[in-house]
Amino acid sequence: MTNTASQSLFDTVAFIGMGLIGSSMARRIKRDGLANKITCAVRSEKTRDRVLELGIADEAYCDIKEAVGDADLVMICAPVGANEAIGAQLAGALKKGAIVSDVGSVKQSVIRDIAPHLDEGVHFVPGHPLAGTEHSGPDSGFPELFEERWCILTPIAGEPESATQKVKALWEACGMYVECMDADHHDRILGITSHLPHLIAYTIVGTATDLEDALRQEVIKFSASGFRDFTRIAASDPTMWRDVFLNNREAVLEVLGRFQEDLMALQRAIRWGEGDKLFDLFTRTREIRRGIVDAGQYFTNFSAEGENRQSDEKGKKKPTE
Repeated sequence: MTNTASQSLFDTVAFIGMGLIGSSMARRIKRDGLANKITCAVRSEKTRDRVLELGIADEAYCDIKEAVGDADLVMICAPVGANEAIGAQLAGALKKGAIVSDVGSVKQSVIRDIAPHLDEGVHFVPGHPLAGTEHSGPDSGFPELFEERWCILTPIAGEPESATQKVKALWEACGMYVECMDADHHDRILGITSHLPHLIAYTIVGTATDLEDALRQEVIKFSASGFRDFTRIAASDPTMWRDVFLNNREAVLEVLGRFQEDLMALQRAIRWGEGDKLFDLFTRTREIRRGIVDAGQYFTNFSAEGENRQSDEKGKKKPTE
């Protein structure tokens, strides 16, 4: 879904945060000419200097107000726990007609923490691109990150449709398929598809680290593909995921409770030798996996350097709606 027609969708796009998502989006915008100017706000002078050295922003600041003053679009790409402080700094700093969006994995808390601070005439379109790697920082980004993935927007009642359409057009130009839904619905879905798997991965890897030293070393030495996959997920940014769990606690706790019940049922089936129950469960879950592949959600992956790593699954398709 690569954008072949180079066209500017915004005059100035400002990023707050230049980690994996922000730096990947900035690179894509730069590469395809989707904005005339990119500015950003980062937390340290070291990061500011690195962003300018990489050439992924035209101007970089350590002060949010300096970065966003002339922006037509502000993309908040920081951990969701920082949103309230960011929102307070956006108050009075944006020009009328500016659009604010974000990339956070939780949407209700983003709306709660950002929306009250925005001045009249400034529009807010929360969003969440479902793409990422375990890497972080401005060096980790690459422009193909969003290719043929889903982006979810959670428009707020009363905001003009035109603002949503502009943000949608930008994500589509970055290579994504876009769908809109209610923020609560988003948080419940992501609680299952993203947040619970990360919680499980952190727990499994944490259990391995608590083993006695000799056994732990053998676990690392003889890691099979399943454990390696868990360690990749568990290597994700700890600040980001701490904030996700704390800001989507109700949905996470609900799905975690269901998971614990299912895990207990599985434990009983193993204890009592109920092979039929195990076979039925594994058959159903295998079909889910095949459905994910058929829906186009198992794609070629790209490393942070843009190196193509082909999966062993063929026949990728456009995601079905």
